[in-house]
Amino acid sequence: MTQEVMIAPHEITFQEIPIPTVSAKEVLVKIKRIGVCGSDIHVYHGRHPYVTYPLTQGHEVSARIEALGEGVTEFKIGQKVTIEPQVYCKKCYPCTHGKYNLCENLKVMGFQTTGTASEYFVVDASKVTPLSDGMTYDEGAMIEPLAVTVHACKRAGNVAGMKVAVLGAGPIGIMLSQSLKAMGAEIVMVTDISDYRLELAKKCGADFVYNTKKVDFAKAFVECFGEDKADIIYDCAGNDITMEQAIQNARKGSKIILVAVYAGMANVDLAKLNDSELELNTSMMYRHEDYVDAIRLVEEGKIQLKPLMSKHFSFKEYQSAYEYIDKNAETTMKVLIDVDPSDD
Repeated sequence: MTQEVMIAPHEITFQEIPIPTVSAKEVLVKIKRIGVCGSDIHVYHGRHPYVTYPLTQGHEVSARIEALGEGVTEFKIGQKVTIEPQVYCKKCYPCTHGKYNLCENLKVMGFQTTGTASEYFVVDASKVTPLSDGMTYDEGAMIEPLAVTVHACKRAGNVAGMKVAVLGAGPIGIMLSQSLKAMGAEIVMVTDISDYRLELAKKCGADFVYNTKKVDFAKAFVECFGEDKADIIYDCAGNDITMEQAIQNARKGSKIILVAVYAGMANVDLAKLNDSELELNTSMMYRHEDYVDAIRLVEEGKIQLKPLMSKHFSFKEYQSAYEYIDKNAETTMKVLIDVDPSDD
């Protein structure tokens, strides 16, 4: 079978290796689609701090089950599935207290361990989550980032009836705005500096959108929510500008949740954070229940994924996909790699 290998930044090749054999409690899947995310792009440019080369990528994925190892009874051959890419130790404090997404020894497929970018892939059955028959493989490959946003919603507690600002209209920001509305948020405001992305956020259900290159954030914030401002602010951009916007304008005693991977060391006003008794929280990946909820929200028609699908590339065009993203950064949301383009 063919496997993708990034041998160095900006250098992708392919190798032929045997189809892996399936052992007890494992599942062999045929990979269908792989999504390219922002962290993958960091790897491509040599800017990811926690990877070494060579490596095989792929962590946003949909697949079809080809074979079941001994003892695997919860799945069937031919079933549509996605894969949870976290590899955790099961022994550290977070793992033994239900928070394996915070494992002290966490590895992620496609970063610190082999990813799914191959024609076939063997994975522990515990990391396989079934997709509904009616879900497309394209949608299945986007469940992983959607689970990120579902988990982020839960980090705020019950968001029903809440007024929420989402800073950053990338794929995560737009999926988060949808997840918030699906979970009952009353008003969701999205900000960005790209009119294209803001128009897409509005199309996907955001109540209000503002380009903070054209409109002052503080003015827009009050215009949207009134003098009482928002209950929660999510930072999905991850830089000093957006975090300062959140800290300086948040209602005293309200919540700020960082979802984005922060771009370097922060230089923000912690004195203001303290003076306003703001709850600064973070959100890290997801757990199995977030995958289940993400799939349910798509099945119920509460999440639109298709508008976020920018372009498809064939498996052998993996490098071309990155080159396309670099040239079309503002207008590209989710690029999908068709490892097997069929929909059977």
